[in-house]
Amino acid sequence: MTGHVLVAPDKFKGTLTAPRVAGAVARGLREAVPGLDVRCLPVADGGDGTVDAAVAAGFTRVGRWVTGPVGKPVAASFAVRGDTAVVEVAAASGLAGLHPLAPLTATSRGTGELLASALDVGCTRIVLGVGGSACTDGGRAMVEALGGRDLSGVEVVLATDVDNPLLGPTGAAAVYGPQKGATPADVEVLEDRLRAWADEIGHEHVDTPGAGAAGGIGFAALTLLGARRRPGIEVVLELIGFADALPGARLVVTGEGALDAQTRHGKAPAGVAAASGGVPVVAVAGRCEVDPTGLGIKAAYALLDVEPDITRCVADGERLLARLAGRIAEDWLEE
Repeated sequence: MTGHVLVAPDKFKGTLTAPRVAGAVARGLREAVPGLDVRCLPVADGGDGTVDAAVAAGFTRVGRWVTGPVGKPVAASFAVRGDTAVVEVAAASGLAGLHPLAPLTATSRGTGELLASALDVGCTRIVLGVGGSACTDGGRAMVEALGGRDLSGVEVVLATDVDNPLLGPTGAAAVYGPQKGATPADVEVLEDRLRAWADEIGHEHVDTPGAGAAGGIGFAALTLLGARRRPGIEVVLELIGFADALPGARLVVTGEGALDAQTRHGKAPAGVAAASGGVPVVAVAGRCEVDPTGLGIKAAYALLDVEPDITRCVADGERLLARLAGRIAEDWLEE
């Protein structure tokens, strides 16, 4: 049997990390087709899981204690290879595990502390993945944590598919504030704060697409760190060497927790399909709510297809993924 299978899924959010999804699929494929060459390359879209994907691809994880979103210390990490660092906002300033939410007081300080640590270890290129943030402080605390550090000579890449501006009805506070627990009155307060921050540091990037990412962290990165915005999945695929792993592949297996209407808007499976250069792509998911062919994906295999009980899907996800992989092998790998 010639050709390898490239397994490149994103996480199943809140259930399985991307490396665990990839491992379960690979195990199922190998059980179905002994001797099959399966290569795992977990991916991410620039949000939470981006550091995990980089580490799985050979970056070194660097752990740090930083200021969490509500001011308490949290254990976070970034990834380093050569002079490149991968920092994700979710690691230090994220929503995950935050109870109760703190829409008016959550801070981006920990993200700035991770950036400072990346500079301290000599990195001159920093990929800042912005997704899953708990804060709407416009990146003010992130910048304060950098303490006036000179970033001249440092390339900062803002990895996000969010194209919202900083202010207004499609801005950081109005669109994402409610997801972080903000009431309508809170949204007005946050909007006023963001406007005052823009008055302080300049309006050049207020309307730049991506300025509203991560509660306005995008705005601070563009304005004060000289960042340039690029699609998150595109940046991650470059970091992990997806193009180098593709030649000789007979099939690519991607996936995420839900294939839905949002998948086509910069999510990992659509990005993987677009980058696969004609190699057939199939997907695994917790559930599938769209026609996968509209995403460039030949077929989708959902956990709910083999186990209609959502609770069991969550509890037994890896075993079910391996089972789905057996179906994929039967459908796509028979000679």
